[in-house]
Amino acid sequence: MANHKSSLKRIRQAEKRKIENHYWAKTARNAVRKVRKMTDAAEAEAAYNKVSALLQRLGRKNIISKNKAANLCSGMMLHINKLGK
Repeated sequence: MANHKSSLKRIRQAEKRKIENHYWAKTARNAVRKVRKMTDAAEAEAAYNKVSALLQRLGRKNIISKNKAANLCSGMMLHINKLGK
């Protein structure tokens, strides 16, 4: 058990951040899956814009790494480009 008030607070903060980070990471994964399932290029393009913004924001906040965010965006765009042909 922690002996200092500050360490008790740190434990509370870490738990709260863990829950919130898990929520946003899971939301992003589901959004990416949804875009990859789409078969209409115009619909996928509109969804891509929102999901891409979400991924970039999560990358800036270090919830996911910036490279992972970029790789996911790139993969979604490749999918959308294949739909357009």
